[in-house]
Amino acid sequence: MIKQKQFLLLFLFLIPLFYGCKNNTEKADTTEQANRTIPVYDFETFEHLLYTEENKTYIVNFWAMWCAPCVKEMPILQEYEKNNPNVNLILVSMDFPEDIDTKLIPFLDKKGINAKVVLLDAPDANSWIDKVNPNWSGSIPYTIIFNNKNRSYHERAFENLKDLETEVNNTINK
Repeated sequence: MIKQKQFLLLFLFLIPLFYGCKNNTEKADTTEQANRTIPVYDFETFEHLLYTEENKTYIVNFWAMWCAPCVKEMPILQEYEKNNPNVNLILVSMDFPEDIDTKLIPFLDKKGINAKVVLLDAPDANSWIDKVNPNWSGSIPYTIIFNNKNRSYHERAFENLKDLETEVNNTINK
């Protein structure tokens, strides 16, 4: 009878330990996600990201989770930035701000996207699309490649790394 009581006490002692470990793991995952912040901009606060005084190259890509061509080209954009240290990539999500924690961050994690992401919360596209480029129809993906001297606009998805590299070189070396 004593052995059964000792076993029961040991069992009751170990159960909270196992549950405690499980909860700590879940908290670690949540904390890791919480450390990834995605700033939300209206167009006025976002607009400064479209210009630079530096000789550094910027690639600003407008996209959304529901846009298949956008999602397909994201690894190409990220790989280009990784291979070119003088390039800054900014992925501008057109998704909903309320979906950042529940959909956007998990989506980016699942796809392995760790580039800089910002969310543009400017629902009246007619008020800002022409400020980006009067020739832009508003469709995505849409990419701007620029430095302090040159700029190009691309209302299409890049097919591969060579395609993107060609467009960057054409823009920067005008």
